[in-house]
Amino acid sequence: MSAVPPSCPPPSHDGVPAGLLARMPKLLEAMRSVGSGLELHSTLDRICETAADLADARYAAIGVVAEDGDGLAEFVHHGMDEATVRRIGHLPDGRKGLLGALIRDPEPLLLTDLADDPRSCGFPEHHPPMRSFLGVPIRVQGDIFGNLYVTDKRDGEPFNDYDLAMVRVLATEAGIAIGNARLYESAQQRERWIDGSVAVTTALLSGGDTDDALQVVAEQARRLSGAAAGIVLLPADGGGLEIAAVAAERPADALGTVVPPDNDVVAELLAGHAVFVDDAATDPRLEAGPVRAYGPVMLLPLCSDGRVLGGLVMPRARGERAFTRTERVLGGQFAAQAALALMMAEAQRDRERLAVFEDRDRIARDLHDLVIQRLFATGMMLESAQRRSPVPEVRDGVGKAVDELDVTIQEIRSAIFALRQPAEAPAGLRTRVLREITMAAVPLGFTPSYRFVGPVDAAVGDLTGKNLIAALREALSNAFRHARATRIEVVVDARAALSDGRPGVRLTVADDGVGIAGGGRRSGLRNLERRAESLGGVSGTGPGIGADGGGTTVLWEAPY
Repeated sequence: MSAVPPSCPPPSHDGVPAGLLARMPKLLEAMRSVGSGLELHSTLDRICETAADLADARYAAIGVVAEDGDGLAEFVHHGMDEATVRRIGHLPDGRKGLLGALIRDPEPLLLTDLADDPRSCGFPEHHPPMRSFLGVPIRVQGDIFGNLYVTDKRDGEPFNDYDLAMVRVLATEAGIAIGNARLYESAQQRERWIDGSVAVTTALLSGGDTDDALQVVAEQARRLSGAAAGIVLLPADGGGLEIAAVAAERPADALGTVVPPDNDVVAELLAGHAVFVDDAATDPRLEAGPVRAYGPVMLLPLCSDGRVLGGLVMPRARGERAFTRTERVLGGQFAAQAALALMMAEAQRDRERLAVFEDRDRIARDLHDLVIQRLFATGMMLESAQRRSPVPEVRDGVGKAVDELDVTIQEIRSAIFALRQPAEAPAGLRTRVLREITMAAVPLGFTPSYRFVGPVDAAVGDLTGKNLIAALREALSNAFRHARATRIEVVVDARAALSDGRPGVRLTVADDGVGIAGGGRRSGLRNLERRAESLGGVSGTGPGIGADGGGTTVLWEAPY
């Protein structure tokens, strides 16, 4: 330390220099001012202003040392106007020069001229000239928080030992004030994260839409972390992680993006490890990721009870400060709480689905055991009455009623089958056929009868199933527009054998209409043929189910 002794110190009083005694009221007022607030940044501003006033300096600053001890995390200054600060550009980072030396060796330093110290590396362009310098460390609970600097004494003289003593006392008081402010800020920060966790848990367990709940997770993560975006990742069907929710200025651009499983960050998240990135623009692990345009990034696994449910990403804008150790801990706790809420919500939805399945199964049993049995009994009674009736009209009417009962029983059996399917499973071929028949019933004025043979849903592949539905739609449309039918029968046979012996599915749509008019257009029938041929099958027409073969039967078949 290069100390400059005071010149001709005035007489002391009880061992205390008179000059120091004269400045004691000002010191006490400075100490009172420094400890008057709890917000950390305003406390640092107040310390700088008070230090400059106490040492009669033009400029003062506090360099807050980074958590890893490498350079400065923050630089708070007093004395330079905004225009000058903008012209200078980058503030000191503390990795070199005199400020870096003070970080490595946090001891009081008193210099007559900064330029004379070999550790000084000069000033950047547009920086105001400074000569005299005084720097002291600020300790908070025994740890180095940063350094307090004052430069350029207003009277042009160098700082003396009295100035050093005063600033050292102020630095001690500043350490206490900063410690209190940090405790208060930490408590406030924890309270915000807890409130955010409560909001996420409430949203996930409210029973509402899952996408809305995930959006709440993303929004809370963004707000609490001070990030430019909040991103929720969930496992994708083909591996990797898919962006399921985004809280940002333009979230729609990233929704649905899948980060492949061979990405290093995805592998870390799926293994349950947190990833912290200082600069997404230069980190090779994020080369193809959705956060390449950001700066510091915190990537946390949504992990609960050893199960990884996805990931939570919180990127900050370029040039923003990195996430502190406290923020990382709080972010990890938030992600764990969100993952637990996700698991609880999933368990709740499973219980609700189970209740629905049980209810559907009960309804299906009742329909099978009660309704169908009664319909069978009624049909048998009607058939008996039909045989005993001497009146032909009555026998015909009863026969039609029995036929209607058979159709009704088939419909109830299809309903029972549908009830026993998982509520959220993709619609099977049987269900899609029933949907087409139901839709066609409106323009036809009656519901076509139908029958399924064999394992329709299990045997028929997706491509063949899609073409079969299109063929059914075309055949029903033709029957409505041209056939003037009063009865249509639909059969889907999954046990059919094609002409070359291959197993396949055969669709038959028969009506009792007027048949195919000679010389009419055949575009619909040609479409059916092309669909069948593209799959290696065939399509054709034959007699209908009307009297003497009246009407038309459309036959369409293809391999599975």
